Amino acid sequence: MIDLSATELTAAIAKGETTSAEATEAYLTAITAREEDIAAYNETYPQRAMDRAKEIDAARIAGEDLGPLGGVPVAIKDNLCTPYGHTTCASKYLKDFRAPYVATAVQKLEDAGAVVLGKTNMDEFAMGSSTENSGFKTTRNPWDTSRVPGGSSGGSAAAVSGRLCAAALGSDTGGSIRQPAAFCGVVGVKPTYGRVSRYGLVAFGSSLDQIGPLARDVTDAALLTGVISGPDPRDSTSLPAAVPNYLDNCDTPIEKLRIGLPKEFFSEALGGEVRKVIEKAIEAYKSAGAEMIDVSLPHSRIDVDEQGNLSSFAVAAYYIVCTAECSSNLGRFDGVCLLY
Repeated sequence: MIDLSATELTAAIAKGETTSAEATEAYLTAITAREEDIAAYNETYPQRAMDRAKEIDAARIAGEDLGPLGGVPVAIKDNLCTPYGHTTCASKYLKDFRAPYVATAVQKLEDAGAVVLGKTNMDEFAMGSSTENSGFKTTRNPWDTSRVPGGSSGGSAAAVSGRLCAAALGSDTGGSIRQPAAFCGVVGVKPTYGRVSRYGLVAFGSSLDQIGPLARDVTDAALLTGVISGPDPRDSTSLPAAVPNYLDNCDTPIEKLRIGLPKEFFSEALGGEVRKVIEKAIEAYKSAGAEMIDVSLPHSRIDVDEQGNLSSFAVAAYYIVCTAECSSNLGRFDGVCLLY
């Protein structure tokens, strides 16, 4: 049951081959068994989740449309507001905070039939890349619990990878979905800025933050991206444009697909094992008929000095913007600019 993708599970529930209640119970059992080792969740909502799953099963029996995620158990990062449970951003500042409203992306998940199991751990206020900087616990990589899952959406990535939910939401400012997805062997997407409403997301770097999915495979990631996308009158930065069906491209053959390879990414800073995996992937794409094209992104170049220190114009620019906006957004909690 817990090995099914979100797409497969939705289909199985719709056909009556299983129920949302059975799937939800299976994930709650998995959480009980593995949470102590992985520490992916800050809190779970077992009773609410089971009640929601039973509502969905009753709707199926009544012949109602269950939605594109009908009955699928999911998790959400602990910086997305909900009126149920706490929204802590993994900080003791907010350990007792209960939001009076629900984030648009979470509401869209639930409107599409998803069952929210709980909220996942993260680096405090999303400031980190390992999920070791939580105010509550350190999340571990399900593949090897002596290693980190990445961050700041490490709890969501670990939950998906560790079969503690079918899919999850995270947030990405400077890699916080994509990096833990890579560390945990799942698929993570940072949508184009404005594609997904940020309403209800606790802000880190407002001009960089974006909500996106972490999923088992590309099809599931496309499904979730489509569900949470779209304009929102409560977010003036959301894009007023129709949402394409991202699933349409999932089965498109990659023959003659043009894929750019930024030459700056292949500097001496790229480690040996990582380089080997990337080169293997390039060869796989070539064998499938894709066309690999060398491109240049000069400001992304990473230089290494004699002491082994890394530097990049792009990274430097990111930190100028990010730290300024972070200090403004988080200063509201105690009136102090949080720069450290």
